[in-house]
Amino acid sequence: MSTALRLLALSLFATQVHAADFTLKSNDVAPKATLSAAQIYSGFGCSGGNLSPQLSWSGAPSGTQSYAVTVYDPDAPTGSGWWHWVVIDLPTATTSLATGAGDTAGTMLPKSSRQIRTDFGAKGYGGPCPPQGDKPHRYIFTLYALKVPKLEVPDDASPAFVGFMIHSSELGKATFTAYYGR
Repeated sequence: MSTALRLLALSLFATQVHAADFTLKSNDVAPKATLSAAQIYSGFGCSGGNLSPQLSWSGAPSGTQSYAVTVYDPDAPTGSGWWHWVVIDLPTATTSLATGAGDTAGTMLPKSSRQIRTDFGAKGYGGPCPPQGDKPHRYIFTLYALKVPKLEVPDDASPAFVGFMIHSSELGKATFTAYYGR
């Protein structure tokens, strides 16, 4: 193996090891647990508190310039899943979001961050509300470490477009999954 290939392999390994230290947790939601009524949507026949859960993280990969948070339901009967929350441009000094930070006004988020409209058609956190009788859906909470300070997307961008931009700038991600059915 050439020296250049060895250096590339070592660099990739170091990034992967460091990314393994990247963790996301919540005081409100345990991984693999059922979401509480506080996080459930209020509408479409659901009557929850519609509060985004508290999130905190540590161990970001070297070179991180901003973060993005998403909550995604791959089990929604849409053919493409359902985006429940999309927050971008979180500064690197941010290591947590308080319970309720996903309110539609975004008043509890850092000033430079932006919430992108979800599949509910509005900005802010929209909690789970799967169809009555479906098996419990998976809600994937993901924090992305990005190599750019800001994602160049319009304020009215779709979650899919933002997802593309996140993945093109991703240094690492930390994730956990919770469940809800009714």
